[in-house]
Amino acid sequence: MKFIPSSLPGVTVMEPRLFKDDRGFFFEVFHARKYQKEGLHFVLVQLNHSRSQKGILRGLHYQLERPQAKLVRVLQGEIFDVAVDIRVGSPAFGRWEGVLLSSDNNKILHIPGGFAHGFCVLSAEAEVEYACNDFYDPKDERTLRWDDPQVKIEWPLKNPLLSPKDASAPTLRELEGQLPVYAAPRS
Repeated sequence: MKFIPSSLPGVTVMEPRLFKDDRGFFFEVFHARKYQKEGLHFVLVQLNHSRSQKGILRGLHYQLERPQAKLVRVLQGEIFDVAVDIRVGSPAFGRWEGVLLSSDNNKILHIPGGFAHGFCVLSAEAEVEYACNDFYDPKDERTLRWDDPQVKIEWPLKNPLLSPKDASAPTLRELEGQLPVYAAPRS
């Protein structure tokens, strides 16, 4: 597996080694020792699966008290997956990273806790699987506006289909006091 750091600290793209023949293919999605060797200490406690149609945008979601780290991959179709560093005090605060994930490229995106996460569907349909290192708590979930003018995400679609919650989400500025706090790495 190839580990590719992004421009945001802790956000990593993994490119699995694909073993392919006339019967199909095989690749490792997760291998704890290999992840740990790269500094990604991930303990899987919840595995989620979603299906969405073209043009749907989900997010940007995050958890405040118990931030979830995520491993995101696409089982069918293609998405533009986004992580936004919303940790108060982070050197990368307000910056975002976008990655094309698809069932063709088999890339996996690691998003640390404390980041907002969302994606939009570029194919006719997409099935997305994301592993989480903590349990989902609906009372702890918060949403950041997908088109926040401060963050300036360059989404590859103009008029996405949004849930009512996502359509009325507050901006980063409006979320002051409701954002995770950055903890600097220990030396």
